[in-house]
Amino acid sequence: MTTFVLATANPHKAQEMRDILTSLGFDVRARPDNAPDVDETSDTLEGNALLKARALAEVTGEPAIADDTGLFVDALFGRPGVYSARYAGASASDADNVEKLLHELDGVSDAERDARFRSVIAVAYPGAHSFTVEGVLEGSIIRSPRGREGFGYDPVFVPVGASGRTLAELTSDQKNDLSHRGRALRALAEKLTSK
Repeated sequence: MTTFVLATANPHKAQEMRDILTSLGFDVRARPDNAPDVDETSDTLEGNALLKARALAEVTGEPAIADDTGLFVDALFGRPGVYSARYAGASASDADNVEKLLHELDGVSDAERDARFRSVIAVAYPGAHSFTVEGVLEGSIIRSPRGREGFGYDPVFVPVGASGRTLAELTSDQKNDLSHRGRALRALAEKLTSK
């Protein structure tokens, strides 16, 4: 059984990744408490995911897995994109980021609110070998939050294939089956098992 150490310090992401990877037959360990924070200095999701995975593999001496995810909104020329987690500022809450997004989309018609989540998963092995895979979920942004599940932009994102429900209105299993992160992790499992 392949074992990975999770690089994420975000408890919501860690739980999703653990649930999905475990269901795919992988053993997952939590990020060690003494692991240093990594500055996400890249201007791409791929770059930031690799920075985090490589740093953790170096610290632990074990294979590490990291995620970087962005929401890309067509009407905002791809914003918030790679800056999604800190869109309203470095210490912004999920609610702050959603509020800024909805404010910037004020006056944009429902037909012009297309968006997509992109998740890039990076795997790094001690000794510098690393790679990435990606998952994408198409959808649109609604005008006000709905639902109590999920995190981040989930309450305002209606994915294609969810019968008009936001990601925050889906159960965790429903979200994991459909989500960008779930798609990326399944792509990772396929890549690893096809070797």
